[in-house]
Amino acid sequence: MAKPTYFYGIHAIDALLEYRPLDGLSLFVQQGRETDSHVQAIMAQARDNGISIQPTQKDKLTQLCGSPQHQGVVLNARPLGFADEGLLDTLAGREDCLLLVLDQITDAHNFGACLRTAVAMGVDAVICPKHHAASLTPTVAKVSVGAAEMMPIVSVTNLARTLTKIKNAGVFVFGTALNADAKPLHTADLTGKIAIIMGSEGEGMRRLTTESCDELVYIPMSGNEHGNLQSLNVSVATGMALYEINRQRTLAAGQA
Repeated sequence: MAKPTYFYGIHAIDALLEYRPLDGLSLFVQQGRETDSHVQAIMAQARDNGISIQPTQKDKLTQLCGSPQHQGVVLNARPLGFADEGLLDTLAGREDCLLLVLDQITDAHNFGACLRTAVAMGVDAVICPKHHAASLTPTVAKVSVGAAEMMPIVSVTNLARTLTKIKNAGVFVFGTALNADAKPLHTADLTGKIAIIMGSEGEGMRRLTTESCDELVYIPMSGNEHGNLQSLNVSVATGMALYEINRQRTLAAGQA
C-alpha cells in the first residue's frame, strides 16, 4: 500500500474530502484558524467521515507538508492515483471527446496549472507518460486548487502507442509546435473528437509524439519585434489552446 502523504491548501483538501473522503486519515488545523468559515467547512467534512482533527502550530504544519502555503490546514491522506488506461476506450467513443496530452511536463506547478485549466475548459481526461512527467504530488494538488481530484489523469507507458490507439478510435490528434509545418491554432477545426498535445517548454514534443500527430498547430504571437520570443510558459499556452477549443466547440453547439 502506498505511503500516506500530506496534502495542503483549502481547495485541495476540500476536493479530496469530496471526491475520496475514505482516503483521509488525519486533519491538522492551525490553532487560531478554527473560526475561519472555509476551515470550519473542512473540519465538518472531516468529522462526517470519521477523520481525526488535531490543533497544530503553524510552523508544525509547514514542517508536515513542506510548504508555508498550507492556508492553515494539512490533511494526512492516501496518495492520489492515476485513472485506469481503459477509460480512454470509453472516452474515445464519445462524439465530442476532448483529451489533453502533456508530453514531458515535469514541473509540478505547470502540471497543476494545466489540470486546473483542463477542468475549467471541459477536458474529459489528461494523458501523460509514466516517465519524464510530474507525479501527482501534494504540490500539484495545491496548485490545481482541487482539479487534480476532479480530472481523470491517465499515465501511459508508451505515449506514441496510446496516441495510435485513440486515433484508431476516431480521435483527431493535434500537436503544438513552432515549425514550418504548423498552422495557426484558430484556423484549425477543433470540434469533434480531438486530442491536443502540449510539449515541454524546452524541447517541445518528442519526435515519436510529433510523428503521431494528425496536424500541427501553433499559437500566433505578436511582439516578436520586441525580442526573440519563441515560446510561452506551457501552462499559459495550454490555457490559450483550450480556450480556443472551447470557443469553437461552444460556437458549433450554438449553431447546431
